[in-house]
Amino acid sequence: MPSFDFTSEADMVALKNAVDITIRQIDNRYDFKGTSAKVELNEKDKVITLHGDSDFQLDQIKDILFPGMEKKEAESTKRLDHQPVQKVSGNKVKQELKIKNGIESEMAKKIVKMIKDAKLKVQASIQGDEVRVQGAKRDDLQECIALVKKTITDFPIKYGNFRD
Repeated sequence: MPSFDFTSEADMVALKNAVDITIRQIDNRYDFKGTSAKVELNEKDKVITLHGDSDFQLDQIKDILFPGMEKKEAESTKRLDHQPVQKVSGNKVKQELKIKNGIESEMAKKIVKMIKDAKLKVQASIQGDEVRVQGAKRDDLQECIALVKKTITDFPIKYGNFRD
């Protein structure tokens, strides 16, 4: 019975590359000279930390970082969980952007319910942080992929691990 998985994994190599490019651009920009503007990527905890002198400067850093991320991996900015801006010593600020990996249980339940409501001839089941879909025919599986891609637009979902 053919099957495949819906997953959502961040491409850490592409993300690290985008952060490195952002760091280089910050170093080269004249309006960032002599400021505390910097970007850090903690790959272990999957957190990007933005440092700046003001909220406006944080927004400028995001304007550099986000297009770079989108260029490396489409829809990668949708997986960021923006934490509140924190005041650090004096007038400095920082913000953490947590990288969400895997499909959360609420989103997985929503996907399974959507597939069942569409009355497709497939079975969907939640397997940890991914959703496995099984069906008798490839065409049914492709219909399911098209349905989920069309409906879920607020979170990057990939499909793969296709088995015949």
